[in-house]
Amino acid sequence: MDLIFFDLDGTLLNSQSQISDFTRETLALLRKNDIAYTVATGRTMLSASAIIAEHSFLLPHIYNNGVTVFNPQDNSLKLENLVNPNELEFIISLAQEQGITPFVNVIAGTSHEVYHPPARHPIEHDLLSKYFKRTDAVLLPLSQLSLTDNITNISMIGDSATIHSLWDRVNKVDTLVAYSGPAIEGNNFSWMDIHHRAASKGGAVKQLKQQLGATNIICFGDGDNDLSMFELADESYAPDNAKQAIKQAASEVIGHHNEDGIAKFLRQRFNL
Repeated sequence: MDLIFFDLDGTLLNSQSQISDFTRETLALLRKNDIAYTVATGRTMLSASAIIAEHSFLLPHIYNNGVTVFNPQDNSLKLENLVNPNELEFIISLAQEQGITPFVNVIAGTSHEVYHPPARHPIEHDLLSKYFKRTDAVLLPLSQLSLTDNITNISMIGDSATIHSLWDRVNKVDTLVAYSGPAIEGNNFSWMDIHHRAASKGGAVKQLKQQLGATNIICFGDGDNDLSMFELADESYAPDNAKQAIKQAASEVIGHHNEDGIAKFLRQRFNL
């Protein structure tokens, strides 16, 4: 049984964070031919669900780089490798020391809660007004956060130099990992997500392989957080826009994500 895992940003999605019509039609062809596929993304469930909701991702979804696995068949959530109170305290202190607002993501039952201190910068206010407030997220003051909450990850956005400095310091901590990239607001800004280092896409892919009885794992990705699933995949493919290190780790480099590279490859690979 083939089982395909798609990264979203920079891979299945175009630069407008959308699934193109051609890619949507290709996913329908996969379903028609009983080829199993799902998503493995660094995005939170809150961030990704609106994008993939209309595209029949019926198998368990991997979110937060493996921290969260959601099964759409019974609406169950599996949470592993959550951020603990000491790690959270370190992250919040580090962010506030640099004048950056930390957004603490919490799963409470079926609710997604985001705790944060008052935003300081226009780009943080934009994140709240243009993104969080348009979703089902429950926005709460950081002072109301309980240390027993299920903390999946901490998100930040800010000027690239400051975010890179924070990224460097977080990644020196044995139990934490940070991923960062350019923000859509412009090259002067970057985003960053932090979660427990024990969580990875690869670990979640391995569990789903066993759970679903797959024999051939096919992974598509463009970023550092995809390397863990590339390592255990039978086939791994990087779009032409991927980082050089990801291209080198892949079985093959395929078309650009803005040119339906993944969908075109799938049609050829499976004779769709």
